[in-house]
Amino acid sequence: MPDDLYSRYQAAHRAHQTHAKACTSCTGHARCPTGARLWESFERLQDAYLQRNRRR
Repeated sequence: MPDDLYSRYQAAHRAHQTHAKACTSCTGHARCPTGARLWESFERLQDAYLQRNRRR
């Protein structure tokens, strides 16, 4: 059974990558409001996943 947190973390990464490829406002250092929301979601899920793995 796949790890739900890992699946959500990877899905957030894919969503951000898809948006970044299509958005003309997003750059590597600046993001539009949608890009910022997607990046923050990815960061939050990645941090949670890595923190959980450190505790194991």
